[in-house]
Amino acid sequence: MEPMDIVGRTKEDASLPKATMTKIIKEMLPPDVRVARDAQDLLIECCVEFINLISSESNEVCSREDKRTIAPEHVLKALEVLGFGEYIEEVYAAYEQHKHETLDTVRAGKWNGAEMTEEEALAEQQRMFAEARARMNGGASVPPTVPKQPDSEPEPSLNS
Repeated sequence: MEPMDIVGRTKEDASLPKATMTKIIKEMLPPDVRVARDAQDLLIECCVEFINLISSESNEVCSREDKRTIAPEHVLKALEVLGFGEYIEEVYAAYEQHKHETLDTVRAGKWNGAEMTEEEALAEQQRMFAEARARMNGGASVPPTVPKQPDSEPEPSLNS
C-alpha cells in the first residue's frame, strides 16, 4: 500500500505538470545550459515538497486563528515561520499581480456587463476555439466576429 502524504492521496498523485515545470526550469537558465531528466524530476519533487510544507504550515496558522479557509495572509505568515521571510515581499507582489490579472480576465469575459444567452455563449466559444486553432496551425489570427443577434423583434422599451 502507498504511503499517504496528503489526505486521501498517494505521493504519486500529488505532482506538478512536467511540461510546465520543464518550461519554467528552462526559462530560468541560460540558453546554453541543459538539465538532465533526473535533475528535472528532482527539481519537480522539491517543488512538490515545498508546496506541501507551505500548505501544511499555512493550515497550522489558519487553525491557530480558528479559521477554516487558508487565506493569503496565512501563506505569508507560514513563509515567515518557516524561515522564508526574505521572499514575502516578492510573493506578495506576485499575489497582487495575479489578483489584478484575474480581475481583468473576469471583466473581459463579460460581454458589456450583460449575461450572454446560450446561443451567444456557444458562438463566442466557437470563435475562441477557431482563434486557438488558427494560432496552433501557423499563428494566423481569425478576425473577430460579432455574435449573431436573434431574429426576434426588439423588446419594447418602458419609456415608449
